[in-house]
Amino acid sequence: MTQAGRQGSPRNSSGRNGSGRNEAKGGAGRPGAGFSGRSGGTGGGKRNFNQGEGRPFRASKPREERPFDADNPTASGSYGARGAGKPAKPFRKPGSNKPGYGKAPGTPGALKPKPKPGNAKQYGSKAFGSERFGQNLGPIRKPGRNRGPRQDVPQSELHDADGVRLQKVMAQAGVASRRVCEEMILEGRVEVDGQVTTELGVRVDPKTAVIHVDGIRIQLDESLVYMVFNKPKGVVSTMEDPEGRPCISDYLKTNKNRGERLFHVGRLDVATEGLLLLTNDGELANRLTHPSYEVPKTYLVQVRGPFPQGVGAQLKSGVELEDGIAAVDSFRLVDSTPGHVLIEVVLHSGKNRIVRRMFDAVGFPVQRLVRVKVGPIGLGDQRQGSIRNLGKQEIGHLMAAVGL
Repeated sequence: MTQAGRQGSPRNSSGRNGSGRNEAKGGAGRPGAGFSGRSGGTGGGKRNFNQGEGRPFRASKPREERPFDADNPTASGSYGARGAGKPAKPFRKPGSNKPGYGKAPGTPGALKPKPKPGNAKQYGSKAFGSERFGQNLGPIRKPGRNRGPRQDVPQSELHDADGVRLQKVMAQAGVASRRVCEEMILEGRVEVDGQVTTELGVRVDPKTAVIHVDGIRIQLDESLVYMVFNKPKGVVSTMEDPEGRPCISDYLKTNKNRGERLFHVGRLDVATEGLLLLTNDGELANRLTHPSYEVPKTYLVQVRGPFPQGVGAQLKSGVELEDGIAAVDSFRLVDSTPGHVLIEVVLHSGKNRIVRRMFDAVGFPVQRLVRVKVGPIGLGDQRQGSIRNLGKQEIGHLMAAVGL
């Protein structure tokens, strides 16, 4: 092509040497420029922003993502992210590093199952469920008295206009929060003076009302004291001893209830150790010691071994003593070592030195005797010579055992 043809070609008319380069440098914006370039002939150097009208909006291209790897889910992310060149950590389920993970429930070493959220209400609605002290004895298994069929009584028969709202009395006694106490009332779990009430507006007199929740008596008299004493060997079961021997009052000197006038429920001879109940509740003390209520007492007896099989059956069937025939309610061999045997016996008799006399009658004198339980109350891990206050749930179970 000739030089003239090149100069007259369309490429040169708007090419590199034409006014197009001047437009890119801003030359097309000057007044009087003949070629408008991108301005579309509007002149004056102003861009026409309506030129792209009708075109779809296109967002900027996002940063390129790593492809998802199903075998290593933690490896996904941006290529430009920090640590992109490092190998991803393997995926682990929470708690998979704990010992016992993956074992079937119930097998040795398996993890304990977590309580389901649905059971939270069940545990929170227990009477005295949030109590910090005392032993958790659970529900009342055997009521102390037959309450008969449930009967809903009109509110007017239980209502005391000058009294306190029932849910408030329960909350102040430590049963549960006031809201939970209201739920207990609506569920028919509360008895006032032996009658079930399901109305929230009932008012009662805390000084005279007898209130049960799930069969557990609520003690509203704050002046009453209930304690457990783990009596050591050599201590006399009295508050004072004229001979100057160690007695119960010596161990009450460091207790906050040392000024109270307390009764010891029953007695233990000087050589016998273990549980002794102390209280200023005279009615409860009388019922616990009365033979008609048959409160069981559990003892651990150490005798010389070996111990023949037929002796246990003989103790359960009854042995004859100087004051009549006596028998144990249950007999269980706990441990046996060369020369010694440890036996657990349960009986409800409160006769003097009854356990020692029974074992003497079968030819196995007692070497050591410890009372570990009275009714539902046990020593547990309480150290010898110590005194502790009973929890409110324990008091309720103890009262239920004698029909209070």
